[in-house]
Amino acid sequence: MASEVIQYEDVKFHAEMSVIAFDQGFGRYDRFRGGPDRYRDFVGSGGSESITLKEAETVLRELEDLRTKHLGKKSGWAVVKKMIGRIPSEEERASAGQLVLAHEIGMKDKLADAERTLKLIIDYLRVERERVDVTLPGRRPRRGHLHPITLLRQRIEDIFVSMGYAVEDGPEVETDFYNFTALNIPELHPARSPQDTFYTTGGLSLRSQTSTVQIHAMRRRRPPLRVIAPGRVFRRDTPDATHNPMFFQLEGLLVERGVTMGHLKGTLSEFVRRLFGAGTRTRFRPSYFPFTEPSMEADYSCFKCGGAGCRLCKGSGWIELGGSGMVHPNVLRAVKIDPEEFSGFAFGLGIDRMCGLMYELDDIRLLFENDVRFLEQF
Repeated sequence: MASEVIQYEDVKFHAEMSVIAFDQGFGRYDRFRGGPDRYRDFVGSGGSESITLKEAETVLRELEDLRTKHLGKKSGWAVVKKMIGRIPSEEERASAGQLVLAHEIGMKDKLADAERTLKLIIDYLRVERERVDVTLPGRRPRRGHLHPITLLRQRIEDIFVSMGYAVEDGPEVETDFYNFTALNIPELHPARSPQDTFYTTGGLSLRSQTSTVQIHAMRRRRPPLRVIAPGRVFRRDTPDATHNPMFFQLEGLLVERGVTMGHLKGTLSEFVRRLFGAGTRTRFRPSYFPFTEPSMEADYSCFKCGGAGCRLCKGSGWIELGGSGMVHPNVLRAVKIDPEEFSGFAFGLGIDRMCGLMYELDDIRLLFENDVRFLEQF
């Protein structure tokens, strides 16, 4: 089918109508025209008009959509350009082409001018957002501090080191020999029940007491021997306000010739006086532990009420320190030390419970929950 003949006036009319439609759509962006320095009116402290980075990026996208709508391949302007080829007169066809080209250049210049200003605004605002003033003082990293259990453990270690003890460490996963047998707790002994721990399929277990370190120390070195062994221990306890399956314990050991119960009582009495004050008193009660004989429990007068009775000591005036006693001859024989020549004493205390008492905590589980709000108080 033959193409419809188009006259110059038809092309001129449709071109001018397309330009009018473009100018109507472009009107809201005309404020961004004005030369290469126009962007300064929108940025900096001297800017007469303000615009945010997000707004400028949005306007630039809208301007691109406007270009596609009025000058794209499927726009009305594309139809006008196709009409030029259907003008029969060569002279009028050339005139129409010049007219359409002039209008197109005018529209593209307006778009380019506005786009250049918007891109300069965006570049400026992005630099300002990411700019760093190197003359400003830096932000100091927030310093942490030691955990309350660590603070108490270090205080206890300092006291015993000043009394001539060495701080020993040992593995947390032990064999049955170190965890029970060498401590005079043979298989099926009822003392294993309250110290039941966690076992591996290979027969190893998590240590239920730091007494295991004493066995390692006595096998490595011969008497005289003075050691303390702080560390984590594990038992199958149900978690509550005073119990936890994992807790911190400290045990001490002294093995020399001629050691008596009097040396043990004097050592523990001096320890609590250095920790809680010179007026702290001690008392000792008979008890039973398979690795010591004789055995006793040590108590100290309440550091808060001085022994008068308060909520902390449950009105008794005394607080339990821990178990102690003279090292059992069977323990010495297990590490090939002659009990006829050497004797010694051992003692143990729970660091978690002592920490809870000193800081008046109602629940020792707070020490292990890693709540920053709680830990910041120490």
